[in-house]
Amino acid sequence: MTRFVSCIDLHNGQVKQIVGATLTDNASDAPTTNFVSQHSAGHYARLYREHNVSGCHVIKLGPNNDAAALEALRAAPGFLQVGGGINYDNCLDWLRDASKIILTSWLFDSQGHFQLDRLQNISERCGKHRLVVDLSCRRVQHPDGRTQWIVAMNKWQKLTDLELSADTFRALSAYTQEFLIHAADVEGLCRGIDESLVENLYNWTCDLPDLKIVYAGGAKSVQDLALVHKLSHGKVDLTYGSALDIFGGNLVNFADCCKWNETH
Repeated sequence: MTRFVSCIDLHNGQVKQIVGATLTDNASDAPTTNFVSQHSAGHYARLYREHNVSGCHVIKLGPNNDAAALEALRAAPGFLQVGGGINYDNCLDWLRDASKIILTSWLFDSQGHFQLDRLQNISERCGKHRLVVDLSCRRVQHPDGRTQWIVAMNKWQKLTDLELSADTFRALSAYTQEFLIHAADVEGLCRGIDESLVENLYNWTCDLPDLKIVYAGGAKSVQDLALVHKLSHGKVDLTYGSALDIFGGNLVNFADCCKWNETH
């Protein structure tokens, strides 16, 4: 059954909602920001725990976010996942307060080549049940009509050599039980989910029943929960961002999403 999963996106120490495609590595480039919260990261952590919205993630988008991330994690100990700058050396430190760590660009070298040995090593150190692999991606449309979804690193600006496919999920599921997929092309736009991607996430993983997948990007209506449930046969969970009222949106009520979880 598809469930509502929420997030805490941190940028320069503040909870924000950002258009994903506008993030860059250049400190002088300001991303397009939909919302800057007056509340602390800890406020959202307590809110999610109070309403039992399990599996939520804290994402550090760049530097100056460690203190805010720790505040969120310690406001709801062992309840939240954390990602952004996690690696083999610091993973156990973050797991003192987080339920799971999320691995992103560290799994690739500077040229965008996937480093399977890094995933193997960190899985052995932390345990596969404490790891989430972030395979956030961009759609690549070829002239012949073929569509690929390619994992993007470094704030979703650089395409890697890893394509989302049944073979990819099967190989990586030996080292993790959960994947987080941001559809970077629609992230923060509130124009609808990438339906083809969600459908394929089921097709690629239908023979892996114990695998959990969380999709984020473009959700704009509480009815998107039913849509994702239909497209993925309940396999994929859904994260809302800028559309949600707790993030300044006027399209989706947090209370309605919590009610979905309670009644489904």
